[in-house]
Amino acid sequence: MVTSRSAAAARQPVVSLRRRGPVLERAILDAALERLSTVGWTGLTMEGVAAGAQTGKAAIYRRWSSKEDLVAEALRSALPAIGDAPDYGNIREDLYQLCCGLRDAMLSKSGSALRAVLHECDADTAERFQSVILSGVIGPTTALIREVVSRGVDRGEVRADALRGMAFDVIPAMMMYRSKVCGSEWTDGDIADLIDQVAVPFFSAGPR
Repeated sequence: MVTSRSAAAARQPVVSLRRRGPVLERAILDAALERLSTVGWTGLTMEGVAAGAQTGKAAIYRRWSSKEDLVAEALRSALPAIGDAPDYGNIREDLYQLCCGLRDAMLSKSGSALRAVLHECDADTAERFQSVILSGVIGPTTALIREVVSRGVDRGEVRADALRGMAFDVIPAMMMYRSKVCGSEWTDGDIADLIDQVAVPFFSAGPR
């Protein structure tokens, strides 16, 4: 027997929950980042991403032909925000706060996904992500260091000849090396040691 209530329910239009276009693409990219940050590059599969996005593999392959293409787009769409150059009035504190902000950005979900790619990919695969990393992380980071060091020159704390290209690679290179090779998580104390033992002496305007 069909009641009036069940009949009314039967007449209600069925609302489709199927996602399309940008909404589905965002779900897939978010799922890729989530999987990267939890299982890493090696453990990432298209099946896992599809399950996380609650869609089928076909929907992914229609948009990205490979795991590398998907991850490159996922990273490009959500690289960790590094922020602005701090200004505390002295080179030591500015560099310390900048490095803490960089560390915190790399511990975010998108930062963890990026680290999985940096740490686990072989050289050939890593080349696929080089432009993304250079334009989205390395470039902005060195630009902030340049800004902080330039202010130090204006205050007389930093020697003028420190404003050279490779000088701005020292801190990111140290942080990446210690993270990838030594497994360092970069505590506040580690960052303080990097600034006090390496960065400040390197940039200092005093006797060398």
